[in-house]
Amino acid sequence: MRVSDTAAELVARSNRLGADPRNTNYAGGNTSAKGTATDPVTQNPVDLLWVKGSGGDLGTLTEKGLAVLRLDRLKALVDTYPGVDREDEMVAAFDYCLHGKGGAAPSIDTAMHGLVDAPHVDHVHPDSGIALATAADGEKLTAECFGDRVVWVPWRRPGFQLGLDIAAVKRENPAAIGCVLGGHGITAWGNTSEECEANSLEIIRTAERFLAENGKTEPFGAVVEGFEALPADERRARAAALAPVIRGLASTDKPQVGHFNDSDVVLEFTARERLAELAALGTSCPDHFLRTKVRPMVLDLPATAPLEDAVARLRELHAAYREDYAAYYNRHADADSPPMRGADPAIVLVPGVGMFSFGKDKQTARVAGEFYVNAINVMRGAEAVSTYAPIDEREKFRIEYWALEEAKLQRMPKPKPLATRVALVTGGGSGIGKAIAQRLAAEGACVVVADLDLAAAEAVAKELGSSDVAVAVGADVSSAEAVEAALRDAVLAFCGVDLIVNNAGLSISKSLLETTERDWDLQHDVMAKGSFLVSRAAAKVLIDQGMGGDIIYISSKNSVFAGPNNVAYGAAKADQAHQVRLLAAELGEHGIRVNGVNPDGVVRGSGIFAGGWGAQRAAVYGVPESELGAFYAQRTLLKREVLPENVAAAVFALTGGDLTHTTGLHVPVDAGVAAAFLR
Repeated sequence: MRVSDTAAELVARSNRLGADPRNTNYAGGNTSAKGTATDPVTQNPVDLLWVKGSGGDLGTLTEKGLAVLRLDRLKALVDTYPGVDREDEMVAAFDYCLHGKGGAAPSIDTAMHGLVDAPHVDHVHPDSGIALATAADGEKLTAECFGDRVVWVPWRRPGFQLGLDIAAVKRENPAAIGCVLGGHGITAWGNTSEECEANSLEIIRTAERFLAENGKTEPFGAVVEGFEALPADERRARAAALAPVIRGLASTDKPQVGHFNDSDVVLEFTARERLAELAALGTSCPDHFLRTKVRPMVLDLPATAPLEDAVARLRELHAAYREDYAAYYNRHADADSPPMRGADPAIVLVPGVGMFSFGKDKQTARVAGEFYVNAINVMRGAEAVSTYAPIDEREKFRIEYWALEEAKLQRMPKPKPLATRVALVTGGGSGIGKAIAQRLAAEGACVVVADLDLAAAEAVAKELGSSDVAVAVGADVSSAEAVEAALRDAVLAFCGVDLIVNNAGLSISKSLLETTERDWDLQHDVMAKGSFLVSRAAAKVLIDQGMGGDIIYISSKNSVFAGPNNVAYGAAKADQAHQVRLLAAELGEHGIRVNGVNPDGVVRGSGIFAGGWGAQRAAVYGVPESELGAFYAQRTLLKREVLPENVAAAVFALTGGDLTHTTGLHVPVDAGVAAAFLR
């Protein structure tokens, strides 16, 4: 088989395995293939290993995500292996076994794949396999489930010695197709890629059937009265009320983005009498607890408890969690341990409501939640046929604060300026709002694109990326009910908000005598009243979070400049401008900064100008509408046209981290209009 075919076949197998969550979790496990290529230096045949590299995901793996190593050099490491106490040194040695340029960094599991005498090897983390791996009598159950086709391997931390152990198992058990790794997962092998994949699936599906046919029906115990799932609407309203509080607690050491999960798996687990007992045991598979921490925080009140009682209890539990986590660190840390990374929970379980998970970005938070769902499935399976017995706390600490894991974290790129921040942009479906949404997302923020035109908001959100980056909400900012709904949706998407941009607006250019009462009301409802409603709803979230925040008003040069034929628009913008000052004074004690941006003449790409305002203003100034942007530019001091991106740049300047002590400010973005200078 050609080299390219070997790699392509491996990637295809990996993608199939990784596409089904029953087989492995996101970024969990690794696969490999061995083959022969021509050494470009000697022109002689050379035996190679292709293996999924460090940090990759099977479901989305490409050839670039493979590490390629020379098998002769990899196997030669057996003779220089210094022993289990120094096995971490072998990861650096893998670099000297690489073949050619490029490719991914070899992972800790490379030895397993290289030393096992089989052309193809899969190592994955299926819930069914880990259920057997974490059962108190897992070795006995493995024999009952598989006979001599699958062999039990006692828990050992991933590394070179585990590779040697599994290689020995393969040699000593010629009838075996794989093994169950105590506390961890499964490994399978085969002579062909098809056989290896079939063996992996046989182990996984056989374990699933064994658990289903032999397990008890209620391994988590009976439902506790009051802990049952609330009705969907009530549940999500409760989640939206609690999420900012929980996010603020989970961000005590460093800001976090959140994810909410109210799936049946979560709600069923949190309703049962053994919730606290099992949750306290924590997860077992290294991939699980590296992302979920050693154990979750669990609210011990019924779903119907008064909201203020739930909040007070969450604060008490959080303080206790931090003390417990610090004690866990201090029990096991030694002089060589990395510093404690933070004592806040990554997973918070709220009976009747769901699960809140947290991370450095939305994807990390979402995946942490997915891993805890895996852990629930593992606990259910283990308890159904035995007793759940995860690896002990000391072993968990050794992996969580592993020097190799710390090195991986240190290699990660520096976060963008707005990483961990959640922005809500009103009027984000077009023009200035769209440009602001684009800039904030580019700087690392999660963005909620809010617009009266939901289709336009959805188009912008899709352009920005997946739902881990941006979501769209419909929002009539003149309606208090619609604004509250938009904020609830934002909170449910990311567990809070940090940065509010009041951008929604419209304009009707008429003289005083031509301006109708409806003209006046419409513009004030959208801009003056709308900004007030959005700021009021957002301030409640920001205060509950206790993380500070930013509110930005996109006002206008016309808030301070008396232009012709725009009494309703100018008055509404002046109202917005003064809201900035009033709210800056009021919200400062909560660390919330309120600032404004005063654009002018933003014709290109502007929804307001395209909606008729441009034609009206062109008529006022006696120029063709197509030349209005150039007309505005010529009357400025800089003689430059103002674009939506210039307004977006000002929003970023105010919120990107350098102006931390600035509030109550209006930034002109008008290319210089002397009459609009602030005084």
